[in-house]
Amino acid sequence: MELPKLNLPSLKPKIKRLANRIQIFDCVRNKYVLLTDEEWVRQSFINYLNKAKNYPFGLMKIEHSINYNSLKHRADIVIYNNNLSINILVECKSPKIKITQETFNQISRYNFDLRANYLVVTNGIQHFCCKVDYQKRKINFLKEIPNYNLNNNYEQS
Repeated sequence: MELPKLNLPSLKPKIKRLANRIQIFDCVRNKYVLLTDEEWVRQSFINYLNKAKNYPFGLMKIEHSINYNSLKHRADIVIYNNNLSINILVECKSPKIKITQETFNQISRYNFDLRANYLVVTNGIQHFCCKVDYQKRKINFLKEIPNYNLNNNYEQS
């Protein structure tokens, strides 16, 4: 399987074949999962968050269950603060999927109850990060994702 080239630091994944299905090791869930284009983006982004931005795996949750309008959904990556409130919500798409307003609508719906401080949308090639200002009811796009900092959990770039 040819893995798509991404605009993220290189990842040297653990990959195995099981019953004609290719799987990739997920360091957060500590298990092998089916390798799809979207999963490749997710695993590469997890690697980026951990290695480049210093977010510990222990504060990440993958495929976090969300109920919205009586329907079950799953957030791709949720990153918690040290106090276990949700800091960052990440939506991953396949590199073949263009990031559109609908992608932002999707992550906004997921965030309705979660109330994350930051929203991130990526297809592995383009990455968008915004800070949510709940008091002013607006979002501010950032040039990059804040780094993890043990004291306050993030640093503004």
